Amino acid sequence: MSTISLSTASSPLQDTELDVLTAEQFPYNLVVWNDDVNTFDWVIQTLVEVCEHTEEQAEQCSIIIHYKGKCAVKNGDYDTLKPMCNAITERNINATIEMTVNS
Repeated sequence: MSTISLSTASSPLQDTELDVLTAEQFPYNLVVWNDDVNTFDWVIQTLVEVCEHTEEQAEQCSIIIHYKGKCAVKNGDYDTLKPMCNAITERNINATIEMTVNS
């Protein structure tokens, strides 16, 4: 968490520190790929069980997978994503781990 100080002469928050949440970007994405075999329901169930997505998150990811051909369903470090990738591919769904663009 980052901390910033605000100091404005006319501000009642003069010299007050505020905590600012910053999103941490990890170096890897878990990517699920589209195929002509697996159903929406199976992909959604897999994302809920393996990646701990909500039903809504999993449904949105499955729609992106279908229309875009792939979707980064999880961002994290390699050691965290590898078992998830293995669990997804064991269910006969294509998944890979890729480095993020900013890495």
